[in-house]
Amino acid sequence: MIIHPVIKGQVAKSCHPVGCGQAVAEQIAYVSRAPQIAKGPRKVLVLGASSGFGLASRISLAFGGARADTIGVAFERGPSDKGVGSAGWYNLIHFSHMARKEGLIARNFVGDAFAPDMRAKVADYIRNEFGGSVDLVVYSLATGARPDPETGELVRSTIKPIGTATRGYTINLEKDFLEEQCLEPATDQEIKDTVKVMGGEDWQSWISFLKGEGLLAEGFETLAFSYIGPERTYDIYHHGTLGRAKADLHQTADRIDAALKAQKGQAHVVVCKALVTKASVFIPGLSPYLLALFRVMKEMGLHEGCIEQMQRLYADTLYRADGTIPVDAERLVRIDDREQRADVQEKVAALLDKMTPETFRSIGDYEGYKGDFMKLNGFGLESVDYEADVDLDRYRME
Repeated sequence: MIIHPVIKGQVAKSCHPVGCGQAVAEQIAYVSRAPQIAKGPRKVLVLGASSGFGLASRISLAFGGARADTIGVAFERGPSDKGVGSAGWYNLIHFSHMARKEGLIARNFVGDAFAPDMRAKVADYIRNEFGGSVDLVVYSLATGARPDPETGELVRSTIKPIGTATRGYTINLEKDFLEEQCLEPATDQEIKDTVKVMGGEDWQSWISFLKGEGLLAEGFETLAFSYIGPERTYDIYHHGTLGRAKADLHQTADRIDAALKAQKGQAHVVVCKALVTKASVFIPGLSPYLLALFRVMKEMGLHEGCIEQMQRLYADTLYRADGTIPVDAERLVRIDDREQRADVQEKVAALLDKMTPETFRSIGDYEGYKGDFMKLNGFGLESVDYEADVDLDRYRME
């Protein structure tokens, strides 16, 4: 079949299997020539391994110097009579194929990472086929809903301000325009539910389970990803429901870290740069900021995508030669340092002051923003023939 992009609002309704493979290959090529991870982990579990920072972490740790064997857990859809499936499905297949060609273990578990039976399957595999323990767990799950572990009821997160209503622009990628949204303040229940879905509870539960099963190596590390951003985005992000969830995540890192001391383990939250991911395109107010940020950082030679951020994280920060991990006053690992530079933020603010629904495409880097979104779904890669027939039967999860 011939596959073309289909976008509805901020959602990609199609993806290109060949393009997904090319995007993975390009990330592998980047980490292969970048400064290498000298003393990285050898056995890694990535929760949320099919896109964004999770996929980039897996690629970096396998091909960026550490030569890590990896387990990836993700909830993705394969091809069916309903459609081609999800980009993450093909990312997992391509990554595993390329890693195995290099003699690395690359096991995928496709399903609900929040489910107890998934944890049991992963634990059995680690115990019986993965050497008995893991050195690193990367928690990179981003979802709008999560089953309550006690009741099974589906709990949904909400992106809203707290206290007062807020207006903000978001990009409609289907129609290429800025649309304004008015967000009413979250209720107490919505705040609570967002913390439950997007906070640190499930991360801590995974680590506690693996620790109880005796599957964490001496000196074990775990990390989760966060974002803080500039004051300009605080109303919707930092001071809103997302901010409450991230605050819970940060506190969870301290609790996990304390629980790992006996085996010389550590837990950290990594604060990343704002980027185009499948989750970030839904955050009202963030997309205009990204347009301005991309333009400024590219002009200043400072721009990084997910793969550049992750390679720098592991090679320069988490696995430094001296064995130390630099953190800020709140024990956060900051790889948003280039984004938060005063000179960068001053130029970004100047662009945002001029940005309107009529000027956003010329003032900001809309081409780069949308290009990144398309590549998340396997489109817009120069080496791919998008008029060629694609045989979906070739793409089966092993």
